[in-house]
Parts: sequence; C-alpha cells; structure tokens
Amino acid sequence: MAPLYHLVQESIWAKCKAEGTAYFPPTYDQDGFIHLTAEPRFLLGVGNQFYKDVAGTFLLLVLDYEKLSAKVIFEPAAPVGSKSSDGLSAGGEAKAKEELPLFPHLYGTIDFGAVTAELPIERDASGAFLSIPGLDAAAAP
Repeated sequence: MAPLYHLVQESIWAKCKAEGTAYFPPTYDQDGFIHLTAEPRFLLGVGNQFYKDVAGTFLLLVLDYEKLSAKVIFEPAAPVGSKSSDGLSAGGEAKAKEELPLFPHLYGTIDFGAVTAELPIERDASGAFLSIPGLDAAAAP
C-alpha cells in the first residue's frame, strides 16, 4: 500500500518522541481518531483548511501503513476539532457524494516505527502552507 500522511505540530511530535509517550493530536479527544491523508495532492489544502491559524512549525509524517498497529478506516472527510471539512474533499468542485474521496482515519496512536520520513513544511508569514520539500521522493514506492 502507498504511504499515508499526517500533518503534525513539530513541538508536540518532538516532545512525544523525546519522552517516549504516545502521540495524539490536540483534537483527538473531540474527533476520536487521527486524521491522515492518502493522496499527497490534498496535503497543502488540508494544511490551509485546518491549520493555517495554528502557529509554529509543522512536519509531514510519512507513514508505512503496514507498521501501524491501530485500525485505519477510510471514511468521508471529517471536521478537525471545530473546523469544518466542507469543500475540502471536493477540491472546490461540486461532486456527487459517491464521487468524493475517502480519507484514512487512524483509531489509535501513530507508532514511531511506522514513520518513514519527517518532512518540513514551508509556510509564509500568514501561516499558509506553501510546499513540502522532499514529498515526491518520500511518496515514491
């Protein structure tokens, strides 16, 4: 299976790794799962939809699906915390419900051993997600 991706606040991820504690994003209790993406083309849109106003440095975690111990379920796009996913999955186009992409949701933590790459994300002064250097190489089989 192709890699899965997760946008993470670098400070939270680094703290979990340093302490050896399970990683859960700030919205996990509210959402009930960790939001992932299977399609690299959605990553910048996801970042700008949900995290543009979150200060700090973000990383893209590239995950090996086979090394995740928690259950992954592909489901329709869902809100992140209180931020709506409306318009995100359709890419701005009107589409029938059955044509919308499904997103992987991880019902548990991200195993450190499942992370194959941690890529920095370039943002501008307004917080907009601009690019993810190294993504093409990390996404290649």
